[in-house]
Amino acid sequence: MKVRVRGIYTTALTRLFLDAGDDVVQASGPIRRRFDESFDADSHDVAVETTTDRQGVGVAGDETAVEDARERLRGVGVDAFAWTDPAPEGAVFDAEVTETLGGGAVVDLGVTDGYLPYRNADDHVETGDALRVQVTSSSPPWDDDRPQLGTEIRAHDGLVTLVPGQEGTTVATHDDAAGRELAGMTDLLDPKIPDGWGIRWRHSATEADMGALREALDGAAERARAMDAALSEPIEDPGVVVPAAGAWVWFGRESRFELDALRREVSTTMPGHHRTKAAANAASSGVDLAEALCTLDGDGEFPFGVVADQFGPVEGDTVSIGHGKPDGRLITLGSGEVVERDDEGTVAVERSMSGGGRYDALGTRRESGDTALTKFREGRWWYPTVYRGSDGERKGTYVNICTPVECFPDEIRYVDLHVDVVKHPDGSVERVDDDELDAAVEAGHISEQLAEKTRAVASSLETALGS
Repeated sequence: MKVRVRGIYTTALTRLFLDAGDDVVQASGPIRRRFDESFDADSHDVAVETTTDRQGVGVAGDETAVEDARERLRGVGVDAFAWTDPAPEGAVFDAEVTETLGGGAVVDLGVTDGYLPYRNADDHVETGDALRVQVTSSSPPWDDDRPQLGTEIRAHDGLVTLVPGQEGTTVATHDDAAGRELAGMTDLLDPKIPDGWGIRWRHSATEADMGALREALDGAAERARAMDAALSEPIEDPGVVVPAAGAWVWFGRESRFELDALRREVSTTMPGHHRTKAAANAASSGVDLAEALCTLDGDGEFPFGVVADQFGPVEGDTVSIGHGKPDGRLITLGSGEVVERDDEGTVAVERSMSGGGRYDALGTRRESGDTALTKFREGRWWYPTVYRGSDGERKGTYVNICTPVECFPDEIRYVDLHVDVVKHPDGSVERVDDDELDAAVEAGHISEQLAEKTRAVASSLETALGS
Protein backbone atom coordinates (compact mmCIF):
# COMPACT_ATOMS: atom_id res chain seq x y z
CA MET A 1 0.00 0.00 0.00
CA LYS A 2 1.00 3.64 -0.45
CA VAL A 3 1.40 5.49 2.86
CA ARG A 4 1.76 9.18 3.63
CA VAL A 5 3.29 9.87 7.09
CA ARG A 6 3.47 13.15 8.99
CA GLY A 7 4.35 14.25 12.54
CA ILE A 8 6.87 13.45 15.26
CA TYR A 9 6.84 9.68 14.58
CA THR A 10 7.51 10.06 10.83
CA THR A 11 11.09 8.75 10.62
CA ALA A 12 10.38 5.67 12.73
CA LEU A 13 7.11 4.89 10.98
CA THR A 14 8.66 5.39 7.56
CA ARG A 15 11.21 2.73 8.53
CA LEU A 16 8.36 0.51 9.81
CA PHE A 17 6.31 0.72 6.61
CA LEU A 18 9.31 0.35 4.30
CA ASP A 19 10.40 -2.76 6.20
CA ALA A 20 6.90 -4.16 5.70
CA GLY A 21 7.21 -3.68 1.94
CA ASP A 22 4.91 -0.68 1.71
CA ASP A 23 5.55 2.40 -0.41
CA VAL A 24 5.95 5.71 1.45
CA VAL A 25 4.84 8.61 -0.77
CA GLN A 26 4.86 12.41 -0.58
CA ALA A 27 7.83 12.25 1.78
CA SER A 28 8.96 15.49 3.41
CA GLY A 29 12.37 17.03 2.75
CA PRO A 30 13.98 15.71 5.98
CA ILE A 31 12.76 12.18 5.24
CA ARG A 32 14.14 12.28 1.70
CA ARG A 33 17.49 13.36 3.12
CA ARG A 34 17.60 10.69 5.84
CA PHE A 35 16.71 7.63 3.80
CA ASP A 36 18.65 6.00 0.99
CA GLU A 37 15.37 5.58 -0.88
CA SER A 38 13.49 7.21 -3.72
CA PHE A 39 10.05 8.48 -2.71
CA ASP A 40 7.29 9.07 -5.25
CA ALA A 41 4.76 11.91 -5.09
CA ASP A 42 1.88 9.50 -5.77
CA SER A 43 -1.54 9.71 -4.20
CA HIS A 44 -1.72 7.73 -0.97
CA ASP A 45 -3.95 4.82 0.01
CA VAL A 46 -3.67 5.71 3.68
CA ALA A 47 -2.47 8.73 5.66
CA VAL A 48 -0.85 8.40 9.09
CA GLU A 49 -0.55 11.62 11.08
CA THR A 50 0.47 12.41 14.65
CA THR A 51 -2.37 13.57 16.87
CA THR A 52 -2.29 17.16 18.12
CA ASP A 53 -1.43 15.97 21.65
CA ARG A 54 1.42 13.81 20.22
CA GLN A 55 0.21 10.71 22.08
CA GLY A 56 -0.45 8.63 19.00
CA VAL A 57 -1.52 8.75 15.37
CA GLY A 58 -4.66 8.98 13.31
CA VAL A 59 -5.08 6.72 10.28
CA ALA A 60 -7.38 7.54 7.34
CA GLY A 61 -7.84 6.26 3.79
CA ASP A 62 -9.04 3.18 1.93
CA GLU A 63 -10.72 0.63 4.17
CA THR A 64 -8.30 -2.22 3.48
CA ALA A 65 -5.24 0.04 3.74
CA VAL A 66 -6.48 1.53 7.02
CA GLU A 67 -6.89 -1.95 8.50
CA ASP A 68 -3.44 -3.04 7.34
CA ALA A 69 -1.79 0.14 8.67
CA ARG A 70 -3.64 -0.16 11.97
CA GLU A 71 -2.31 -3.69 12.49
CA ARG A 72 1.27 -2.65 11.68
CA LEU A 73 1.04 0.22 14.13
CA ARG A 74 -0.55 -1.84 16.88
CA GLY A 75 2.36 -4.26 16.56
CA VAL A 76 4.94 -1.58 17.41
CA GLY A 77 4.92 -2.37 21.12
CA VAL A 78 3.10 -4.21 23.86
CA ASP A 79 1.35 -1.04 25.04
CA ALA A 80 0.10 0.18 21.66
CA PHE A 81 -3.71 0.30 21.41
CA ALA A 82 -5.88 0.74 18.32
CA TRP A 83 -9.52 1.70 17.80
CA THR A 84 -11.74 2.07 14.76
CA ASP A 85 -12.88 5.66 14.16
CA PRO A 86 -16.72 5.76 14.13
CA ALA A 87 -16.77 9.13 12.34
CA PRO A 88 -13.63 9.43 10.19
CA GLU A 89 -12.78 12.52 8.19
CA GLY A 90 -14.64 12.60 4.87
CA ALA A 91 -17.56 10.39 5.93
CA VAL A 92 -21.07 11.73 5.16
CA PHE A 93 -23.94 11.28 7.62
CA ASP A 94 -27.61 11.99 7.90
CA ALA A 95 -27.89 13.75 11.23
CA GLU A 96 -30.20 15.44 13.69
CA VAL A 97 -29.46 18.54 15.78
CA THR A 98 -29.89 17.68 19.47
CA GLU A 99 -28.58 20.86 21.12
CA THR A 100 -27.57 24.39 20.09
CA LEU A 101 -24.65 26.08 21.84
CA GLY A 102 -23.01 29.49 21.54
CA GLY A 103 -20.77 28.69 18.58
CA GLY A 104 -22.38 25.65 17.06
CA ALA A 105 -24.71 22.69 17.41
CA VAL A 106 -24.39 19.18 18.85
CA VAL A 107 -25.48 16.70 16.19
CA ASP A 108 -26.55 13.04 16.48
CA LEU A 109 -24.79 10.99 13.78
CA GLY A 110 -26.32 7.69 14.84
CA VAL A 111 -23.00 6.09 15.80
CA THR A 112 -21.72 9.05 17.82
CA ASP A 113 -22.23 12.78 18.34
CA GLY A 114 -20.59 15.51 16.26
CA TYR A 115 -20.17 19.27 16.48
CA LEU A 116 -21.34 21.59 13.70
CA PRO A 117 -19.88 25.11 14.00
CA TYR A 118 -22.41 27.63 12.74
CA ARG A 119 -19.81 28.99 10.33
CA ASN A 120 -19.75 25.55 8.63
CA ALA A 121 -23.53 25.44 8.12
CA ASP A 122 -25.25 26.72 4.99
CA ASP A 123 -28.42 27.73 6.84
CA HIS A 124 -29.67 28.64 10.29
CA VAL A 125 -29.57 25.62 12.62
CA GLU A 126 -32.11 24.77 15.33
CA THR A 127 -32.75 21.80 17.62
CA GLY A 128 -34.58 19.05 15.77
CA ASP A 129 -33.28 19.99 12.32
CA ALA A 130 -32.41 17.09 10.01
CA LEU A 131 -29.16 17.69 8.12
CA ARG A 132 -26.73 15.98 5.81
CA VAL A 133 -23.18 16.63 7.06
CA GLN A 134 -19.60 15.63 6.36
CA VAL A 135 -16.85 15.09 8.93
CA THR A 136 -14.21 17.80 8.38
CA SER A 137 -11.92 16.71 11.22
CA SER A 138 -12.14 13.77 13.58
CA SER A 139 -10.97 13.34 17.16
CA PRO A 140 -9.24 10.44 18.97
CA PRO A 141 -11.22 8.49 21.56
CA TRP A 142 -8.99 9.66 24.43
CA ASP A 143 -9.91 13.28 23.65
CA ASP A 144 -13.18 14.85 24.80
CA ASP A 145 -13.67 16.78 21.54
CA ARG A 146 -16.40 15.71 19.16
CA PRO A 147 -15.67 15.29 15.45
CA GLN A 148 -16.24 18.57 13.59
CA LEU A 149 -18.77 18.72 10.78
CA GLY A 150 -19.77 20.84 7.81
CA THR A 151 -22.76 20.90 5.47
CA GLU A 152 -20.65 21.35 2.32
CA ILE A 153 -19.84 17.93 0.91
CA ARG A 154 -16.43 17.40 -0.74
CA ALA A 155 -14.75 14.41 -2.37
CA HIS A 156 -11.13 13.79 -1.30
CA ASP A 157 -8.54 11.47 -2.79
CA GLY A 158 -5.03 12.18 -1.56
CA LEU A 159 -3.64 14.67 -4.06
CA VAL A 160 -6.95 16.24 -5.03
CA THR A 161 -10.28 17.42 -3.67
CA LEU A 162 -13.43 17.87 -5.76
CA VAL A 163 -15.54 20.81 -4.60
CA PRO A 164 -19.22 21.19 -5.51
CA GLY A 165 -20.14 24.50 -7.11
CA GLN A 166 -16.54 25.39 -7.98
CA GLU A 167 -15.67 26.02 -11.60
CA GLY A 168 -12.47 24.89 -13.28
CA THR A 169 -9.18 23.90 -11.64
CA THR A 170 -7.26 25.52 -8.77
CA VAL A 171 -3.93 24.54 -7.21
CA ALA A 172 -3.04 25.20 -3.56
CA THR A 173 0.63 26.10 -4.05
CA HIS A 174 2.99 29.04 -3.54
CA ASP A 175 4.76 28.12 -6.79
CA ASP A 176 2.69 29.94 -9.40
CA ALA A 177 4.58 28.46 -12.35
CA ALA A 178 4.11 24.89 -11.09
CA GLY A 179 0.45 25.66 -10.40
CA ARG A 180 -0.14 26.89 -13.94
CA GLU A 181 1.64 23.84 -15.35
CA LEU A 182 -0.49 21.48 -13.26
CA ALA A 183 -3.70 23.24 -14.30
CA GLY A 184 -2.68 22.79 -17.94
CA MET A 185 -1.82 19.12 -17.39
CA THR A 186 -5.26 18.61 -15.87
CA ASP A 187 -6.85 19.49 -19.21
CA LEU A 188 -4.61 16.93 -20.94
CA LEU A 189 -5.83 14.24 -18.54
CA ASP A 190 -9.40 14.82 -19.80
CA PRO A 191 -10.84 14.01 -16.36
CA LYS A 192 -14.33 12.48 -16.15
CA ILE A 193 -15.51 14.70 -13.32
CA PRO A 194 -19.24 14.73 -12.47
CA ASP A 195 -21.09 17.89 -13.48
CA GLY A 196 -21.05 20.65 -10.88
CA TRP A 197 -17.75 19.67 -9.25
CA GLY A 198 -14.50 21.66 -9.52
CA ILE A 199 -10.94 20.41 -9.07
CA ARG A 200 -8.67 21.61 -6.26
CA TRP A 201 -5.15 20.12 -6.24
CA ARG A 202 -2.89 19.93 -3.19
CA HIS A 203 0.62 21.40 -3.40
CA SER A 204 2.12 17.88 -3.40
CA ALA A 205 0.35 17.19 -6.72
CA THR A 206 2.79 19.58 -8.46
CA GLU A 207 5.49 16.90 -8.02
CA ALA A 208 3.38 13.92 -9.12
CA ASP A 209 3.52 12.23 -12.52
CA MET A 210 0.61 11.93 -14.93
CA GLY A 211 -0.26 8.42 -13.78
CA ALA A 212 -0.57 9.50 -10.16
CA LEU A 213 -2.64 12.55 -11.10
CA ARG A 214 -5.02 10.45 -13.19
CA GLU A 215 -5.37 7.88 -10.40
CA ALA A 216 -6.19 10.61 -7.87
CA LEU A 217 -8.78 12.21 -10.17
CA ASP A 218 -10.43 8.88 -10.89
CA GLY A 219 -10.67 8.08 -7.19
CA ALA A 220 -12.10 11.47 -6.29
CA ALA A 221 -14.55 11.34 -9.20
CA GLU A 222 -15.79 7.92 -8.09
CA ARG A 223 -16.37 9.26 -4.59
CA ALA A 224 -18.10 12.38 -5.95
CA ARG A 225 -20.50 10.18 -7.94
CA ALA A 226 -21.30 8.21 -4.79
CA MET A 227 -21.97 11.48 -2.99
CA ASP A 228 -24.19 12.74 -5.81
CA ALA A 229 -26.25 9.56 -5.53
CA ALA A 230 -26.52 9.96 -1.76
CA LEU A 231 -27.40 13.64 -1.98
CA SER A 232 -30.24 12.87 -4.35
CA GLU A 233 -31.96 10.79 -1.66
CA PRO A 234 -34.08 12.35 1.12
CA ILE A 235 -32.52 12.75 4.58
CA GLU A 236 -33.43 9.86 6.88
CA ASP A 237 -32.69 8.85 10.46
CA PRO A 238 -29.17 9.58 11.74
CA GLY A 239 -26.58 7.25 10.23
CA VAL A 240 -23.80 6.96 7.70
CA VAL A 241 -24.62 7.79 4.07
CA VAL A 242 -21.19 7.75 2.40
CA PRO A 243 -18.70 5.78 4.52
CA ALA A 244 -15.02 6.45 5.03
CA ALA A 245 -12.38 4.51 6.95
CA GLY A 246 -10.26 5.62 9.88
CA ALA A 247 -8.53 4.44 13.05
CA TRP A 248 -6.65 5.78 16.05
CA VAL A 249 -3.52 4.29 17.60
CA TRP A 250 -2.21 5.29 21.04
CA PHE A 251 1.45 4.62 21.86
CA GLY A 252 2.50 3.85 25.43
CA ARG A 253 5.98 4.28 26.86
CA GLU A 254 7.24 0.87 25.71
CA SER A 255 6.00 1.59 22.20
CA ARG A 256 7.74 4.95 22.11
CA PHE A 257 11.06 3.31 22.98
CA GLU A 258 10.48 0.72 20.25
CA LEU A 259 9.95 3.60 17.84
CA ASP A 260 13.24 5.08 19.09
CA ALA A 261 14.98 1.86 18.02
CA LEU A 262 13.44 2.04 14.56
CA ARG A 263 14.48 5.66 14.18
CA ARG A 264 18.01 4.91 15.38
CA GLU A 265 18.46 2.69 12.31
CA VAL A 266 18.13 5.79 10.18
CA SER A 267 19.36 8.82 12.13
CA THR A 268 21.02 9.93 15.38
CA THR A 269 18.41 9.31 18.09
CA MET A 270 18.78 10.12 21.78
CA PRO A 271 17.37 7.71 24.39
CA GLY A 272 13.76 8.65 25.02
CA HIS A 273 13.48 10.61 21.74
CA HIS A 274 9.74 9.98 21.25
CA ARG A 275 9.01 10.01 24.99
CA THR A 276 10.51 13.52 25.18
CA LYS A 277 8.84 14.74 22.00
CA ALA A 278 5.44 13.58 23.20
CA ALA A 279 5.72 15.91 26.19
CA ALA A 280 5.52 19.33 24.50
CA ASN A 281 6.26 21.20 21.29
CA ALA A 282 9.18 23.01 22.92
CA ALA A 283 10.66 19.69 24.04
CA SER A 284 10.25 18.36 20.50
CA SER A 285 12.27 21.21 19.04
CA GLY A 286 14.95 20.78 21.69
CA VAL A 287 15.36 17.09 20.87
CA ASP A 288 15.76 17.79 17.16
CA LEU A 289 18.31 20.50 17.80
CA ALA A 290 20.37 18.37 20.19
CA GLU A 291 20.43 15.38 17.83
CA ALA A 292 21.28 17.47 14.80
CA LEU A 293 24.14 19.18 16.62
CA CYS A 294 25.55 15.76 17.58
CA THR A 295 26.07 14.99 13.88
CA LEU A 296 28.26 18.05 13.25
CA ASP A 297 32.02 17.72 12.87
CA GLY A 298 32.89 20.63 15.17
CA ASP A 299 34.46 22.84 12.50
CA GLY A 300 33.10 25.96 14.18
CA GLU A 301 30.63 26.91 11.44
CA PHE A 302 27.22 28.14 12.57
CA PRO A 303 24.75 25.27 11.82
CA PHE A 304 22.16 27.45 10.08
CA GLY A 305 20.22 24.57 8.52
CA VAL A 306 19.98 22.73 11.84
CA VAL A 307 18.69 25.77 13.71
CA ALA A 308 16.32 26.87 10.94
CA ASP A 309 14.83 23.37 10.62
CA GLN A 310 13.78 23.53 14.25
CA PHE A 311 12.79 27.16 14.69
CA GLY A 312 12.40 28.64 11.19
CA PRO A 313 12.26 30.19 8.80
CA VAL A 314 11.14 27.40 6.47
CA GLU A 315 9.40 27.49 3.11
CA GLY A 316 5.88 28.86 3.42
CA ASP A 317 6.63 31.00 6.49
CA THR A 318 6.06 34.75 6.49
CA VAL A 319 8.98 36.92 7.57
CA SER A 320 9.39 40.66 7.88
CA ILE A 321 12.47 42.59 6.74
CA GLY A 322 14.03 44.59 9.58
CA HIS A 323 16.03 47.32 7.84
CA GLY A 324 18.16 48.90 10.56
CA LYS A 325 19.76 52.33 10.16
CA PRO A 326 23.21 53.36 11.54
CA ASP A 327 21.54 56.08 13.65
CA GLY A 328 19.58 53.43 15.59
CA ARG A 329 16.24 53.53 13.77
CA LEU A 330 14.53 50.36 12.51
CA ILE A 331 12.40 50.48 9.38
CA THR A 332 10.29 47.46 8.44
CA LEU A 333 10.29 46.97 4.68
CA GLY A 334 7.15 44.86 4.78
CA SER A 335 6.65 41.11 4.95
CA GLY A 336 6.93 38.34 2.40
CA GLU A 337 6.67 34.61 1.94
CA VAL A 338 9.70 32.36 2.18
CA VAL A 339 9.68 30.60 -1.20
CA GLU A 340 13.08 28.93 -0.87
CA ARG A 341 15.46 28.04 1.95
CA ASP A 342 18.55 25.86 2.00
CA ASP A 343 20.84 24.55 4.73
CA GLU A 344 23.69 26.87 3.75
CA GLY A 345 21.80 29.98 4.85
CA THR A 346 19.92 31.24 1.79
CA VAL A 347 16.39 32.49 2.41
CA ALA A 348 14.44 33.76 -0.62
CA VAL A 349 11.52 36.06 0.23
CA GLU A 350 8.87 37.12 -2.26
CA ARG A 351 6.70 40.21 -1.74
CA SER A 352 3.75 41.61 -3.68
CA MET A 353 4.17 45.30 -4.36
CA SER A 354 1.52 48.01 -4.37
CA GLY A 355 1.32 50.53 -7.20
CA GLY A 356 2.47 54.13 -7.20
CA GLY A 357 5.73 56.01 -7.69
CA ARG A 358 9.05 54.58 -8.85
CA TYR A 359 11.66 52.23 -7.43
CA ASP A 360 14.52 54.04 -5.67
CA ALA A 361 17.62 54.49 -7.85
CA LEU A 362 16.16 52.27 -10.59
CA GLY A 363 13.66 54.86 -11.76
CA THR A 364 11.28 52.21 -13.14
CA ARG A 365 7.59 52.59 -12.45
CA ARG A 366 6.13 50.78 -9.45
CA GLU A 367 2.83 49.17 -10.42
CA SER A 368 0.22 46.99 -8.77
CA GLY A 369 0.97 43.32 -9.47
CA ASP A 370 4.75 43.78 -9.33
CA THR A 371 6.75 41.29 -7.27
CA ALA A 372 10.03 41.65 -5.42
CA LEU A 373 12.18 38.54 -4.94
CA THR A 374 14.91 39.09 -2.34
CA LYS A 375 17.60 36.49 -1.67
CA PHE A 376 19.17 36.83 1.76
CA ARG A 377 22.20 34.81 2.79
CA GLU A 378 23.04 34.40 6.48
CA GLY A 379 26.32 36.21 7.21
CA ARG A 380 26.64 37.97 3.85
CA TRP A 381 27.36 41.71 3.59
CA TRP A 382 24.79 42.34 0.85
CA TYR A 383 21.56 41.05 -0.62
CA PRO A 384 19.88 41.46 -4.04
CA THR A 385 16.24 42.24 -4.81
CA VAL A 386 14.88 41.59 -8.31
CA TYR A 387 11.73 43.53 -9.23
CA ARG A 388 9.42 42.13 -11.90
CA GLY A 389 6.17 43.28 -13.44
CA SER A 390 2.99 41.17 -13.47
CA ASP A 391 4.08 39.90 -16.90
CA GLY A 392 7.38 38.62 -15.49
CA GLU A 393 9.41 41.35 -17.14
CA ARG A 394 12.44 42.37 -15.05
CA LYS A 395 12.26 45.98 -13.80
CA GLY A 396 15.74 46.02 -12.33
CA THR A 397 17.96 44.62 -9.59
CA TYR A 398 18.78 46.50 -6.39
CA VAL A 399 21.68 45.26 -4.27
CA ASN A 400 21.70 46.55 -0.72
CA ILE A 401 25.02 46.62 1.18
CA CYS A 402 24.57 46.00 4.90
CA THR A 403 26.04 44.43 8.00
CA PRO A 404 26.09 40.60 7.83
CA VAL A 405 22.52 39.35 7.44
CA GLU A 406 20.83 37.33 10.19
CA CYS A 407 17.81 35.21 9.21
CA PHE A 408 15.69 34.86 12.34
CA PRO A 409 12.45 32.80 12.42
CA ASP A 410 10.14 35.81 12.01
CA GLU A 411 12.41 38.55 10.70
CA ILE A 412 15.48 39.13 8.53
CA ARG A 413 17.76 41.62 10.34
CA TYR A 414 20.76 43.78 9.39
CA VAL A 415 21.91 47.43 9.47
CA ASP A 416 21.86 49.28 6.16
CA LEU A 417 25.25 50.80 5.23
CA HIS A 418 23.82 53.33 2.75
CA VAL A 419 25.80 52.45 -0.38
CA ASP A 420 23.87 50.39 -2.94
CA VAL A 421 24.54 49.00 -6.39
CA VAL A 422 21.73 48.81 -8.94
CA LYS A 423 21.40 47.14 -12.32
CA HIS A 424 18.91 48.83 -14.62
CA PRO A 425 16.67 46.94 -17.07
CA ASP A 426 18.99 47.97 -19.93
CA GLY A 427 21.91 46.23 -18.18
CA SER A 428 23.73 49.36 -17.02
CA VAL A 429 25.16 49.30 -13.49
CA GLU A 430 25.21 52.23 -11.09
CA ARG A 431 26.61 52.71 -7.58
CA VAL A 432 24.61 55.12 -5.42
CA ASP A 433 24.57 56.90 -2.04
CA ASP A 434 28.31 57.08 -1.31
CA ASP A 435 27.61 60.58 -0.01
CA GLU A 436 25.24 59.18 2.63
CA LEU A 437 27.97 56.80 3.82
CA ASP A 438 30.43 59.70 4.08
CA ALA A 439 27.91 61.70 6.09
CA ALA A 440 27.30 58.77 8.46
CA VAL A 441 31.05 58.51 9.08
CA GLU A 442 31.22 62.24 9.74
CA ALA A 443 28.31 61.98 12.19
CA GLY A 444 30.03 59.15 14.08
CA HIS A 445 27.37 56.56 13.22
CA ILE A 446 29.72 54.39 11.15
CA SER A 447 33.40 53.80 11.92
CA GLU A 448 36.02 54.39 9.26
CA GLN A 449 36.91 50.68 9.41
CA LEU A 450 33.29 49.70 8.67
CA ALA A 451 33.07 52.32 5.93
CA GLU A 452 36.15 50.86 4.22
CA LYS A 453 34.60 47.40 4.33
CA THR A 454 31.41 48.84 2.82
CA ARG A 455 33.28 50.49 -0.04
CA ALA A 456 35.23 47.32 -0.76
CA VAL A 457 32.03 45.26 -0.93
CA ALA A 458 30.41 47.87 -3.20
CA SER A 459 33.39 47.85 -5.57
CA SER A 460 33.31 44.05 -5.84
CA LEU A 461 29.58 44.06 -6.57
CA GLU A 462 29.91 46.83 -9.10
CA THR A 463 32.52 44.83 -10.97
CA ALA A 464 30.53 41.58 -10.77
CA LEU A 465 27.24 43.10 -11.98
CA GLY A 466 28.97 44.95 -14.79
CA SER A 467 30.83 41.96 -16.19
